[in-house]
Amino acid sequence: MKKIILAPMLEPNDIAFRILCKRAGADLVYTGMINPLSKKKLNLKDKPILQLFCNEIRGIKQFVRKHDKLVSGWDFNIGCPSVVAKDIKIGSYMQDNLEQIENILREIRKNTKKFFSVKIRKSNYSYKILKIAEKYCDVIIIHPRTREQGYSGKADLEFAKKFKKESKIPVIYSGDVNEKNSKELLKIFDGIMIGRAAIGNPNIFGRIKNNESEISFEDYLILAKKYKIQFKQIKFQAMNFTKGKENAIELRKSLVKIKNLEELKVFVKKNF
Repeated sequence: MKKIILAPMLEPNDIAFRILCKRAGADLVYTGMINPLSKKKLNLKDKPILQLFCNEIRGIKQFVRKHDKLVSGWDFNIGCPSVVAKDIKIGSYMQDNLEQIENILREIRKNTKKFFSVKIRKSNYSYKILKIAEKYCDVIIIHPRTREQGYSGKADLEFAKKFKKESKIPVIYSGDVNEKNSKELLKIFDGIMIGRAAIGNPNIFGRIKNNESEISFEDYLILAKKYKIQFKQIKFQAMNFTKGKENAIELRKSLVKIKNLEELKVFVKKNF
């Protein structure tokens, strides 16, 4: 069965948002990037796919074994184009280090039998990384923009189609996926990954599956309370949930002034 997946995003993908996307119809949900040397406490009660970033194998064995029972699977990021990724040589800035990529994928696979994917970008190294991934991964995710494009410009669908034909493992497509193009993309690829179009809009998964869901920001607030999400993050998500509303600009201006959770609850009840 072809999968419709919440893409890994660092800020939006808290546990409450992941649960809402799953409730709406997402088949799999990914966390944002986590370094295996991180001591950060993770809330994985929804059993997401946990995405790793690093440029060495140090810490992978211990981290994967510690969290393996708490997740549905694993992903390794070789696609992030951010300035931070450039500074520490991770994500797309290690795409030419094929030996280390293989070392890392091998180390992750040695320590888990669960679903394992790798996320990459269009580059001169894409096909070489594919051949490595075929040895260790269940799935490869292709975002057909170059590192230099970042998230701007047009995703190269033709490149992704050719890449899919060359692959011996399932290929998930990532890059500007939305309601309008999702059905066509699902005819070509083994699944689609939705990122920016899902921010503040978990119902997109239900609409793509023709299963109209009616998830609201009040549903997010209920889960935020349950999982003790910080007010700063809740307010950030409130801003996201204004997307698509006629008075979105005015709502965001008002949200900026809100100082605590009680004020926010009153505001949401009146305006969302």
